[in-house]
Amino acid sequence: DISLEMNESDLIAVIGANGAGKSTLMKTVMGLLKPTTGTIKFNGNEIQGEQTHKIVSMGITLVPEGRRIFPKLSVFENIEMGAYTNKLSKAKFDEKVEEVYSIFPRLKERSKQQGGTLSGGEQQMLALARALMSEPKILMLDEPSLGLAPVIIDEMFDLIKRINKDHKIPILLVEQNAFSALEISNKAYVLETGKIFKEGMSKDLLNDPDIVKAYLGG
Repeated sequence: DISLEMNESDLIAVIGANGAGKSTLMKTVMGLLKPTTGTIKFNGNEIQGEQTHKIVSMGITLVPEGRRIFPKLSVFENIEMGAYTNKLSKAKFDEKVEEVYSIFPRLKERSKQQGGTLSGGEQQMLALARALMSEPKILMLDEPSLGLAPVIIDEMFDLIKRINKDHKIPILLVEQNAFSALEISNKAYVLETGKIFKEGMSKDLLNDPDIVKAYLGG
């Protein structure tokens, strides 16, 4: 019983308690889970039932919960893997790598390090960088702040907002840190046990008494 839509400039937050269906929603969009009913449309075309690698090649990319980088590969090799479905020319690939490094300069400094030796925050940056290499038309982020120190969380949310605004990439953000998610997004959906409990402009939900009480510690 979930119905939502995204436009090209959106940064949409999906918030809710554990078990509300946030990660399930993302996995279903990515074709990792198959819906029993309903439709998922991207650019007007139904994509439910498509294989995950085809959905990625269409332009939908997921940064999964827990980052899921390749720990034994170098930072550069992890980034390289993000372009696997793109078939970029050497010149375009090099240009894309430099663009990613301009967003995440710390990764350039650590390009030869194994991914598994990075800090939690750096690994999250690496997962984001890898996703951007696929030139996403929609970027989905599942709990990007999970397990990060508070100061790194602030940096991460600033980066997400910048990717949306400066690079014109629509973002669907699943996040338990409800306050930060609502602060940086323009629209939001609140899930409760597989259903939309509330939806609206993020700035309005920040002041909604039900949301403040349930999710913002009010």
